[in-house]
Amino acid sequence: MNFEFWIASRYLMAKKDKFLAVINMVAIGGIAIGVTALIIVIGVMTGFDHDLREKIVGANAHVLVEKETGVKKYQELEQQLAQMPGIAAATPYIHGNVFLESNQRAMSLILRGVDPATEGAVTKINQYLGQGKIADLKSDEIVIGSQLASYYGYRLGDQLTIIAPASGVAGAGWRYQFKVAGIFTSGMYDYDMNLVLVDMHKAQEVFHLPPDVVSGIGLKFNNPDAAARIKRHIYEKIGFSFIVRTWMETNANFFAALRLEKFTMFIILTLIVLVASFNIISTLIVTVTSKVKDIGILKSIGVSRGAINRIFMIQGLAIGALGTFWGFVGGIGISILLKKYQFIKLPQDIYYIDHLPVLIQASDVAMIVGAAMLITFAATVYPALKAGSLEPVEALRYE
Repeated sequence: MNFEFWIASRYLMAKKDKFLAVINMVAIGGIAIGVTALIIVIGVMTGFDHDLREKIVGANAHVLVEKETGVKKYQELEQQLAQMPGIAAATPYIHGNVFLESNQRAMSLILRGVDPATEGAVTKINQYLGQGKIADLKSDEIVIGSQLASYYGYRLGDQLTIIAPASGVAGAGWRYQFKVAGIFTSGMYDYDMNLVLVDMHKAQEVFHLPPDVVSGIGLKFNNPDAAARIKRHIYEKIGFSFIVRTWMETNANFFAALRLEKFTMFIILTLIVLVASFNIISTLIVTVTSKVKDIGILKSIGVSRGAINRIFMIQGLAIGALGTFWGFVGGIGISILLKKYQFIKLPQDIYYIDHLPVLIQASDVAMIVGAAMLITFAATVYPALKAGSLEPVEALRYE
């Protein structure tokens, strides 16, 4: 073992100096707590981003192709889009606002008319349904969210009344009776509470649309992250008279806020590691002060200033490495427990999900470990230089 590492390890363990051993442990613990907090919080923020992304993409198409006046002769456009490279499936849809009438009360809902034959290929509605398949949806049936069903006490087979605006009749509306054929749970409170699905042809009747007109065409991509690139190809294919909106654009503000929050939390929690690094500075300063005689002897026998510097830098980096290691173990361990047992529950109507999601990414962990070690290295510079600048005569004068 190199003598610099050997001396640094002796100072680190400090078996004969209990006080020095204690402050070494405090310094290690401070770094460990900071790294643990960083890994857990960044893992939770990444989990929120991933979980909400999956739910949003699962409940909606990757791209919506619409026209303000509606898409006419939609079958031709659907076939044209479905044949484009990168597109896995396409389905027409109709959406609009309606009211649910229940116990003399009215509640605003979003009604989506879907093609039962193709909707399941574009969204994850079949995965969200507890019973049945969207392909079995009939014209007099409706699929509602679990939150809406729980709020009004609806069960499969129950009848509900939808009020739709009557075209050209102010203050009046048409009532439609539907039988509940399915209850879906997407995990997104807004969807599970406010979205209902009916057969597309029935939706055309509800919103007074001709048989060949729909609100738009929903597309599913083989790679959702390629939405921006495929959007350009869609415009080249069908022209700019259509409105093409990707799932990224529809939720751009939301995901931008999540990214900003994640970055902010990283900066704030990095300050914990920065504060903990002051323990390393104080530890090394105390070590230098208590080892003045040792430094003087080493210099008197020819040990260079650079070697003295490296001894204390190695000690500081060892404290940082041990703290980072135990912080890594603690952060990963607690994150795994949070993900497996989900013992922290959240109010779903506020956070859209009912548990604390955790997703640990190697890039995030590498960034945290790198930041911790960089801060640790910076903390060792001053004490190490101070130790190296001691002159042998001054160091041994009062010994």
